[in-house]
Amino acid sequence: MGASGTPGSSWPSDVGAALTTGTVARRLGVAPTTLRSWERRYGIGPVHREQGRHRRWTSQDVGRVEEMCRLTALGVPPAEAARVALQGAEAEASRSRHGGEPGALSLGNVRQECRGLARAAVRLDAPAVEAQLRSTLGEHGFTTGWEEVMAPALHAIGRKWASSGERYVEVEHLLSWHVSSVLRRPVGTGAAAPAAVAPVLLTCVPGEQHTLPLEALTAVLGERGLPTRMFGAALPAEALYEAVRRIGPSAVVLWAHSRGTADRALVHLVTGVEWGVRGARTHPAVLVAGPGWSTAAGAYAPGVERLTGLRTAADRIEALFAS
Repeated sequence: MGASGTPGSSWPSDVGAALTTGTVARRLGVAPTTLRSWERRYGIGPVHREQGRHRRWTSQDVGRVEEMCRLTALGVPPAEAARVALQGAEAEASRSRHGGEPGALSLGNVRQECRGLARAAVRLDAPAVEAQLRSTLGEHGFTTGWEEVMAPALHAIGRKWASSGERYVEVEHLLSWHVSSVLRRPVGTGAAAPAAVAPVLLTCVPGEQHTLPLEALTAVLGERGLPTRMFGAALPAEALYEAVRRIGPSAVVLWAHSRGTADRALVHLVTGVEWGVRGARTHPAVLVAGPGWSTAAGAYAPGVERLTGLRTAADRIEALFAS
């Protein structure tokens, strides 16, 4: 996939490898009905029709509709956006008039599905965001879906928000809500864990509200058939202690997004929780995750591990169950 994001850079270049309307809609983050409407009203659509019936999209066809998506996301009326998209020279003039795409997001080298998700979010097109997320998880699963589609889109919108004041807060909120919702709806069923296996307890530390990465980890563990107990944002220390004591988890994952919420005393508190009969007491493995925790070796209690990355975190936790 090209890093520049130029229209058609990652799409088929010949009719034999052309795409269906449904595939193009999923990758661009728009509804198929929207594409058909644009074709009917403005002439933005595939030129080739297979066997007189089925529309097939070439890279040139996709480039035109991609340009129209970009312009409508900037607030250009659809009719004008279509006219500009159909005239390459006019498209360049339009970009100059709009000051170099002020509404564009800096995504870098990402999957086309990520670009489609970001475009849909910027347009505040909730149905398209939902459809893109469902399609991504159905095709790639939670791990790749989070690492290569959802997280890059969220980070790009977060950077745009930080550089534009409050202008993009509504975009970030809408996308975060839909990502959170879809992460809680498994797209498949992993192998069920034995009933006697102690679950993994996952929670944000007190004062921490950033839950999406932890929700992604919970979803991946569920996809792998590992039992979990997710407590979400800002669980008070006393409540965490009681939950660990009552559940007797195999592991506890403490998420901290910022240095200000990463609390060493809390780690020591959790590592000290024990349960079971006298002479056979046990305690959980304690894992810290998130950018707030120190990377220095030995920064926490003996045996405490710092998780890095969604895939490696899930692998490490799965290894605990296998040991």
